[in-house]
Amino acid sequence: MRYAGFVLAFVASWCFAFSGPMAKYLDSAGLTPMEAVWTRMAGAGLLLVAVLAVVRPRALRIPRSRLPFFALYAVMAVAGVQSLYFAAVTRLPVGIALLLVYMAPVIVVAWVRLVRNVRPARAAYAGAGVAVVGLGIVVEAWQEVRLDALGLVLGLLAAACSAGYFLMNDSFGDDVDPLGLVAWGMTGAAVVLTPFASPWDIPWGAFTTSVTPAAGGQALPVLVAYLWMVLPATVVAYILGVHAVRRLSAAVGATVASLEVIAGAVLAWVLAAETLGVFQIVGGVILLSGALLAQTRTGFAARRPAVPASDVRPESPMRTTAEQ
Repeated sequence: MRYAGFVLAFVASWCFAFSGPMAKYLDSAGLTPMEAVWTRMAGAGLLLVAVLAVVRPRALRIPRSRLPFFALYAVMAVAGVQSLYFAAVTRLPVGIALLLVYMAPVIVVAWVRLVRNVRPARAAYAGAGVAVVGLGIVVEAWQEVRLDALGLVLGLLAAACSAGYFLMNDSFGDDVDPLGLVAWGMTGAAVVLTPFASPWDIPWGAFTTSVTPAAGGQALPVLVAYLWMVLPATVVAYILGVHAVRRLSAAVGATVASLEVIAGAVLAWVLAAETLGVFQIVGGVILLSGALLAQTRTGFAARRPAVPASDVRPESPMRTTAEQ
């Protein structure tokens, strides 16, 4: 399965893309963004822990030496991305905040080169750059002029946490089960976000109603939107994302993940009647080109066999250029 990693990353980006449109239903029902994030993480984490406790309990065992890794994953790779992005959009236009968060591929490439002391293939640099340009066109960044200094810092921190998500997925070995990592990461993120979300104040009765996020949009029961956000957009997306990065690399996985912006725009058009403009279409094509460029000469140059994540050996920090 030569293209398994890219396919996994592509499907994961589409699964992640449902989170935005589904969150619009929760917003229309009266939940704040932070309350929606908390219910998403708590629901997904508890569901995964419960299922694994029955069907694969060994996945939930955390070696004592790995406790700091799991804690950092929950705080940075899950809670950090969500909360910092939410904080950024309260001080910046959404387009600028998105552009900052999806600087993650550039940060990953820089980290691999400067910290791991590995020279990625030129396609990794080019693909990340082209993807960022395409994203800038999608969000029409040139139209946004209100730039708040703290908002910029928060957005860049969110991008750093997002880069950490890909780098951490790329670095663990056989002693960490990917399913257990995702399960405890989400559960831990819900614990971290509890003081900010105040779940005791969530209007739980809203989950028994049906709403339409915008004029011309599709009406859905709020509970259905929530379950869709928890299952495909969180549980499936995170699991596929972890396995995709294990087969590709952090640099390529982060670039391909930026396709979530295109997928989110398409889904918002279908579900919430948010129209796609010329810039969204053109920028989307450029962004897709960047993702394809990154994986064409990098992700599969090593011809890694498609194996279960539990069989993947810890990789040397000194990868060859072809492997990046």
